[in-house]
Amino acid sequence: MATTTIRIDDNLKVRVAAAAERAGKSTHAFILDTMAEAVERLEQETDFHNLADARWADLLATGETIPWDQAKAWIQARAKGERPQRPSSHKIGS
Repeated sequence: MATTTIRIDDNLKVRVAAAAERAGKSTHAFILDTMAEAVERLEQETDFHNLADARWADLLATGETIPWDQAKAWIQARAKGERPQRPSSHKIGS
């Protein structure tokens, strides 16, 4: 396991120690957990943006999409525990 030294101002150090205590963790464990959560969040955001970019490129290439009213109805039915048929895609303007 590697060691890294960070420099933080005194006010932040006090706040981190207080937050760690409230979380029932050592300052070290709190910092490691917080860093891991930040990295995970950034990785998820990157994956999300990459997926959105790929879907946008697909939409531009094919011109096919699902109208919002159909997508919304499908999402609402799924949220209610129903198993509706997936809406089909249409060319933009069709």
